[in-house]
Amino acid sequence: MQIIMGSRQTRIAFPIKCLNLFHSKNSLFHLFIFLIGLPIGFVCALYLQNFSAAVQISIFSVFHSVSLPPPPPPLAHADTLSSFPSPPPLLSESISSATPPSLLPPRVSITEQMPMMHNMSDEDLIKSAIEISNMNTTNTSPYKVAFMFLTPGRLPLAPLWELFFKGHEGLYSIYVHPHPSYNDTIPQDSVFYGTRITSQPVYWGDISMIDAERRLLANALLDPSNQRFVLLSDSCIPLFNFTTTYRYLVNSKLSYIASIDDERKSGRGRYNPQMSPNITIQDWRKGSQWFEVNRDLALGIVADQNYYNLFKEYCHRPCYNDEHYLPTMVNILYGGLNSNRSITHVDWSIVAPHPRKYAGSEITEELLNSIRFGSTGCLYNDNTTPMCVLFARKFSPGTLNLLLTFAPLLFGTSN
Repeated sequence: MQIIMGSRQTRIAFPIKCLNLFHSKNSLFHLFIFLIGLPIGFVCALYLQNFSAAVQISIFSVFHSVSLPPPPPPLAHADTLSSFPSPPPLLSESISSATPPSLLPPRVSITEQMPMMHNMSDEDLIKSAIEISNMNTTNTSPYKVAFMFLTPGRLPLAPLWELFFKGHEGLYSIYVHPHPSYNDTIPQDSVFYGTRITSQPVYWGDISMIDAERRLLANALLDPSNQRFVLLSDSCIPLFNFTTTYRYLVNSKLSYIASIDDERKSGRGRYNPQMSPNITIQDWRKGSQWFEVNRDLALGIVADQNYYNLFKEYCHRPCYNDEHYLPTMVNILYGGLNSNRSITHVDWSIVAPHPRKYAGSEITEELLNSIRFGSTGCLYNDNTTPMCVLFARKFSPGTLNLLLTFAPLLFGTSN
């Protein structure tokens, strides 16, 4: 019996030992597989991560190319402006920069990027504007119009502009360049509160005038949503309501810089032959200082060094930089982007160094309508229109009360 029981125990114990040995070897096998699979998995993870990043960049590039915000609806004034096409594509990538563009820049609000008042030099400011414009960002915000005021001090017609801007927050930006010694007391509920930029003294006809214009443009270019840029003075007024003005500008194919070939002494007579061969007498142009440009042209203006340096060195009285630099430079480099006309009305019917300045007693409905629709016609997006100007100057501070009285005529019952 014992022999039989021993034999049974031996038969039972043998498979148990085999099973234990199998489990032991199986554990070693799993450990072996784990040790081999660990580096393989690490390599595969790195590969998949890089592949995912590449796919994300590719998708980002595709969305960037098609994610421009839709254009605003057309104006109701079909008889004045027959049609509004979509805004033209941006050409900012054509402006070279020493700093390579970032593929995936951080989405930081512009108020966090740069305050209005800062200690940057003009060179650093322009460099920052170019770098931001060259970023491959996807702008989902509505297009904005940058209103840039070049003024020696206060804005005496600010209450009229307050009415113009009221109710259209998010569709405009304001930048004010006063004399640095000017002390302002702007109420916090004003649209002009916090719009003052770091400024420098400006002298009539001097290169400092061009510096101020470029300074305003560079500050406005820091906001990628700004797509149109208007230069205005303290004596400028709007001639139409905000909606009409906004759609006219945002939907325009061209920029508005007056640029004419004036063969008189006050035109070609101011040309300095030392500017040749970069600027010839045939290239020389004259025009109004008060301009409106799209983002591409604004970027080209602040990025220019060659023609700016030529004017800085060779344009001195009777050559006036503000009347010749932009008209000439744009004629040479960006003629196809410009309409060669201004959208700011001035009255040069008097023979004087400066245009007519309107007094309070002159403000009538007839005067305002003659300015608004007195043109014989001009081209807007290849169509003829009587609506050729959006702003006018020079209006003295004494015109404010009457202008406010006529605000319903200018802006309609609801702006």
